[in-house]
Order: sequence, then structure tokens, then C-alpha cells
Amino acid sequence: MSIRLKYIYRKTADFFSIENIFDQLAGQIGISPTYEIEKAYLPCRGLSIRSILQNRKFIKGLDADVFHITGDVHYTALFLPRRKTILTVHDCVFMYRNKGIKRWMLQQWLLRWPVSRCSIVTTISERTKKDIAEFTGCPEDKIVVIPNPVNEKIGFIPKSFNSRKPVLLFIGTTPNKNLGRTIAAIRGVSCTLVIIGRLPEEDLQLLVTSAIDFVNLFNLSEAEIIKAYNDADIVLFPSTFEGFGLPVIEGQRAGRVVITSNISPMKEVAGDAACLVDPLNTESIRNGIMKVITDNEYREHLIERGLMNATRFGLKEISRQYSALYTQLIDSKGCVELQA
Repeated sequence: MSIRLKYIYRKTADFFSIENIFDQLAGQIGISPTYEIEKAYLPCRGLSIRSILQNRKFIKGLDADVFHITGDVHYTALFLPRRKTILTVHDCVFMYRNKGIKRWMLQQWLLRWPVSRCSIVTTISERTKKDIAEFTGCPEDKIVVIPNPVNEKIGFIPKSFNSRKPVLLFIGTTPNKNLGRTIAAIRGVSCTLVIIGRLPEEDLQLLVTSAIDFVNLFNLSEAEIIKAYNDADIVLFPSTFEGFGLPVIEGQRAGRVVITSNISPMKEVAGDAACLVDPLNTESIRNGIMKVITDNEYREHLIERGLMNATRFGLKEISRQYSALYTQLIDSKGCVELQA
């Protein structure tokens, strides 16, 4: 008898990071005859009353032995059977971006109420586990840390480093990705900045006025994203806040030198295999970029260490950890439920 596992996905937007992660997991876990996996995409995006009600109606029509909310749409746990539901929270960045009544409402709809309405919460780093516990009062033993798997379709393709005008790959355009300081850091540096994600108008204007040679890409397929890694000389990820920092290990697996932030969780994800910089200090970002460009031995050392570090996040191992949770839920008939 197979376990009917339903992945709950948000209505997709321009970027598909969550969907890519769980598509990989579904492919690996689904190899086993133990699981029958289906994917359910919500019909509406956002937190308007209309969207919530329409998504509620959709959710109520679903059936499975285990429901796994893959991220972002945490509130859908309110409409699912508590004993059958696992919720993945990738980060709590919205709690740091907002204030006042909006922050309180997001805390209720995206954290406190959903966490109380599921049996198990998973997250991708110890940093986010601590955030969830702090913002919800949930006991930490209800929260299981399982890191994201690296996309195994990304592979090492040798490339001669272009020290004259390197290509810097920058992934994401939300405020925490730190594009403003990055632009200031590379002003006057001979490079091409490739930005994946739709640019806000103010960032577009800043790039133009700063005379940065840049390329903006969005709505990319998985193959196009992989090509962007392969075409890059440097993966630049000086984020000020992340739940995990997947581009760090994706860049390492591609065999590209990675520059990232010296804060959690990026520094733990990167291991000893990235150039770490202070994301709040423009000069630190610039110095890191220049060291990578000019120091061949340092750069090659990071690339070699990065390829080794990426093996920690293999798909088979991460899939095994999720499979263990699904089995736990089924074997205990949902009795793993804890009080939030």
C-alpha cells in the first residue's frame, strides 16, 4: 500500500526556487513504490481575503495521506487536517521587513496559526528554527532542520576565469539581496553584472547612473538558470538575510568562486569554501570582489573547496530525511502532533 503524498505549491510567480527544490525531492522520493506523489498548485497569489477564500475552497477539495506545504503559503495549514500536515518554513524575513499591525497580521497568518495547525514544521537552517520558535512560542522539538538539496542538474563545466572583465552572477532582487550596496561596491570595477530577477525601477536607474555594465534576466527556465551559473566567473551573494542561501551551494557545485555574507546561515552553508564579506559594508564587498579577481591561488582554492562542500547537500540524503518524516507521520497515525 502506497502513501499518498500531496505537495502544496503556491501559485507560481517569476521565480521558482521552492518549486524547483520540491520537484527534485518528488523525483527522488517518487522512485520508491512506497509513495504516490501529487502536486497541487494554489489558484491565487497573495494574502487578500479573496485569495485566501479561493485557496481555502481549493484546499478543501484535496485528499491525501500526508499533506506537505512546501513554503510561502503557510496559512493553508489552517484548512488541512492537523494530523496529516507538514509545513516547511524557509525563512522569516517578512518579520524583519515589516512593523506595526502589518507585522502582527503576518505573524499570525504566516507563523503562529499555521505552526499550531500542523504536526511537524521543517525548516532549512538553525537560524530559521530559532526564529520560528521565538515568533510562535512553538517548542523547538516540533521543528526539524532539513537543508535544501543542491540541484544535481548543475554540474562543473570548466571555464577560464576572465580577470579582465569577469561576469558576476547576482541572484534575486528583493531588498535583502543587497543590490544597492553591490552596485556601490562595483562602481568603477571592470565587470559585467548579470542579475536574475525583475529589477525595481529605482535599482534600474541606479545601475544606469552608476555606469554599471549589466544584464537583467527573469522568467528563466531551469536550463537557463543553470547556463547562467556556467557562464559566470563569480557568484555574488552578499545577502543581508536568508533562510538558507541556496545560490551559495549551487555556485559551488557549478565550480564557480562564491562571494557571500559572513553571517548566518550563509557562512555555515558555505563552509570554508567562499569569500566571506560584511554585507552591510560596501568596502568589504568591494575588497572581496577584488581579492577574488586578482588572487589566482585564493580563487582556485575556494573553487576546489566549494566542489567538496556542495556534496554535503546531496539530493539522496535530503530526500531520505523527508521520507523519514512522512513515515513517522503515517506510522504514528498522526500522533506526532505537539502543542504549539
